[in-house]
Amino acid sequence: NVVAIDNKIEQAMDLVKSHLMYAVREEVEVLKEQIKELIERNQQLERENNLLKQNASSDVLEQLNTLQPP
Repeated sequence: NVVAIDNKIEQAMDLVKSHLMYAVREEVEVLKEQIKELIERNQQLERENNLLKQNASSDVLEQLNTLQPP
């Protein structure tokens, strides 16, 4: 009788574990996709920033340098 209860507890724990693992894997995939999108967006913004800096006047660049924290 105790063995049957132990087996049911073990089965329930295995079920909980598999559900948790599935949920975690799913969340990891979502986060990986978000990271990929953020990296791509960051790269695009860096390219735009570099282009704008290349075409900005020295006065504008000087103002940018005074705004940036050390």
